[in-house]
Amino acid sequence: MHTNLDQTGRIARGIVGIWLVAIAISAYRAKQRTTAVIAGIVGLGFVQNAVIGYCGGNRLFGIDTTADE
Repeated sequence: MHTNLDQTGRIARGIVGIWLVAIAISAYRAKQRTTAVIAGIVGLGFVQNAVIGYCGGNRLFGIDTTADE
């Protein structure tokens, strides 16, 4: 499995992922469990994409942003 996200995409996904995890924690404290679960799953998925540099959705649609580098 090779990376298919460029540096800009990884940084953007990392920022959005951390933001969503923070929202999940806040929603959990406010007893909004559904919002917390959804934001947490999506946020952790984005953080994972940023860390490993690979996105299954990009592969599904044939997108490889590292080809430009």
